[in-house]
Amino acid sequence: MSVHFTDVPLAGPVAQVFPALTDAQIARVEMHGRHRALTRGEVLIEQGGVADRIWVILTAEIEIVRPAEPDKAIVTLSGRGVFSGEINSLSGRSALLRVQVAKSGEVIELDRHELMALVQTDAEIGEIVMRAYILRRAGFISGGVGDVVLIGSDHSGDTLRLKEFLVRNGHPYRYLDAERDDEVEQLMAAFKVSVDDVPVVVCRGETVLRNPSNRTVAECLGFNESIDRTHLRDVVVVGAGPSGLAAAVYGASEGLDVLVVESTAPGGQAGSSSRIENYLGFPTGVSGNELAARAIMQAEKFGAEMLVDRVLRLKCDRRPYRLQLESGDEIQARTIVIASGAQYRKPPLENLARFENNGIYYGATFVESQGCAAQEVIVVGGGNSAGQAAVFLSQTASKVYVLVRADGLAASMSRYLSRRIEETPNIELRVHTEIVELGGDESLSSVRLKNAQTGAEEERPIRHVFMMMGAVPNTVWLGGCVVLEESGFVKTGASLSPEDLVTAGWPLQRPPYLLETSLPGVFAVGDVRCGNVKRVASAVGEGSIAISFVHQFLAQ
Repeated sequence: MSVHFTDVPLAGPVAQVFPALTDAQIARVEMHGRHRALTRGEVLIEQGGVADRIWVILTAEIEIVRPAEPDKAIVTLSGRGVFSGEINSLSGRSALLRVQVAKSGEVIELDRHELMALVQTDAEIGEIVMRAYILRRAGFISGGVGDVVLIGSDHSGDTLRLKEFLVRNGHPYRYLDAERDDEVEQLMAAFKVSVDDVPVVVCRGETVLRNPSNRTVAECLGFNESIDRTHLRDVVVVGAGPSGLAAAVYGASEGLDVLVVESTAPGGQAGSSSRIENYLGFPTGVSGNELAARAIMQAEKFGAEMLVDRVLRLKCDRRPYRLQLESGDEIQARTIVIASGAQYRKPPLENLARFENNGIYYGATFVESQGCAAQEVIVVGGGNSAGQAAVFLSQTASKVYVLVRADGLAASMSRYLSRRIEETPNIELRVHTEIVELGGDESLSSVRLKNAQTGAEEERPIRHVFMMMGAVPNTVWLGGCVVLEESGFVKTGASLSPEDLVTAGWPLQRPPYLLETSLPGVFAVGDVRCGNVKRVASAVGEGSIAISFVHQFLAQ
């Protein structure tokens, strides 16, 4: 085996990142693919083209390069049994870089469907390939190696939004600060943009996007190009939080045609958690983003697809059901799993919207924490997400204030988290306290606090506040198709009264299944569901259970 790499940091041992298959394993690969002769200089996949093929090297040599520097290989693959590809080879998204032939010779070529059949049916090779692809993507992300340059500013809320979108979608990018990086001026002149245009996203060195929406970036990077929107699906899962991803994994692994529609990035509220320590099987904890990334790969391994778009409306007047998307497309589905989750409640504070992503945040990941080093911050909320955020931020912030309106944390937070807060010197719990005023011009610079018991007020020079309190369900898009309880959460199973079913016009002799809504074949799971238990494990359980009911419904 001979692998050379220049700009890509290794995310693991070379033998795992760039493994060489044995002769016995190569023989099994041959059963899925075909031999092909390659010619030096041949471009196998262009940057931005669909990453729909991989190659197992027999005698040839393959290079991964940037199109602007075709003579400078980022990675060179040679040696019998070494294979190309990374995560996008499974998802069918656009190639991050150009793949070309450095030395003529022979390879085994597999298209995406043949690759997926291989990893699904051959456990040994599947493990080798999946591990290599995860580590390769991790190296690309760590080194900022890919097809995106983000020019931004630490004082721009939209810069933070775009960073978070790219990070949570696992897409590598190179970040340049318009105020600090020396090469920015030359680059901005080359692309005819100014500081007033920041943030700027440059796709593949060609397309320049000035303060784009998340969906515009997704379209530029080809997130959705390989997905057939006209195809009738067995299951459409709306939302890619833990419950939705669990439904996708179990549905696809059991042979269902599954499409996940997510408006921003996988993970849901859990995706913004810095570390989840009470999830079964992860004794040292796992970040919400890492858990979501693994689940997405698992779902894609079994054939599920993910569309980055926003569902505007469920059309339930006839079957198959239809989902109207922000892009203008409509998706048809035999069954639907509602996993659209909930958002943190926003307090009625003047100027709140102005400071969002510029002092006010609804998640505490590495992206948000970068600007908080050695500063005082506030976390509002008494649930587990707030506790995880406080502990995480205490590692870099000089002081973390946790504000709750109750008289303590015992009723709302897991004991291990509340104890950790008690024992962390730079975390201070403020009970019966809330924010009553925000101050600042372009970004947050101060907050006024009020103690509800004493009435005492205090102003503090706080620039970063993390809002993690309560939950508002994402159910506006359902448009009256299913019965909701008074707070907007979806009623399912036994929570649907006989009067609810009569009003909804329930057409079947049987009552709704456990997670079924008032609309036959439409299920609700996770935080969007009335009566759900707010734990990642229960959300995953509901997503998997829903698929068993989907099978029963489709069999009727």
